[in-house]
Amino acid sequence: MADRTLDVVGICGSLRKGSYNRMVLQALPALAPAGMQIREAPPFHEFPLYNADLQSASGFPAPVEALGAAIRAADAVIIVTPEYNFGIPGGLKNAIDWISRLPNQPFAGKPIALQSASPGPLGGARVQYDLRRSLVFLDALTLNKPEIFIGNHAQRIDEKTGRITDAQTHELLRQQLAAFATFIAAHGRRD
Repeated sequence: MADRTLDVVGICGSLRKGSYNRMVLQALPALAPAGMQIREAPPFHEFPLYNADLQSASGFPAPVEALGAAIRAADAVIIVTPEYNFGIPGGLKNAIDWISRLPNQPFAGKPIALQSASPGPLGGARVQYDLRRSLVFLDALTLNKPEIFIGNHAQRIDEKTGRITDAQTHELLRQQLAAFATFIAAHGRRD
């Protein structure tokens, strides 16, 4: 695996164009270690609400298949998400519910890193706890440390430019991405 570029897809848990979490996701390619490329996964904003009757009647919608295929094809996934009401944003949870029902379940055995940015001081710690529980059920391999909780995000990310302005946040993101590359090499698929 060391001889090739690690292909990582990033999923933003917010649907908002101006999301601070999207800004973090967009900053990651420049912070990634050599040999890792990070690209944004296909969006989930067109997913209907999960309904087993819909799945039985019509199969999987094309956007669900596209995201599932991107996750399957990637070496790993980074989820960068806000915390809504102490939990997973509804759109992201719906996307996970759809993806979890695809054949050849895309998250199974897939290395996953979690990041969150929040206006509060905890930086989205509760959403990561909830995501970890869901990902355990899906047999994903979630990186434990270092953790990324960007609290008081407006003090660390410039809302107008989308740039991360805080040097410590930059360094923590670099550290997690370097650790994630090692984790992927140890636990990811073998080609």
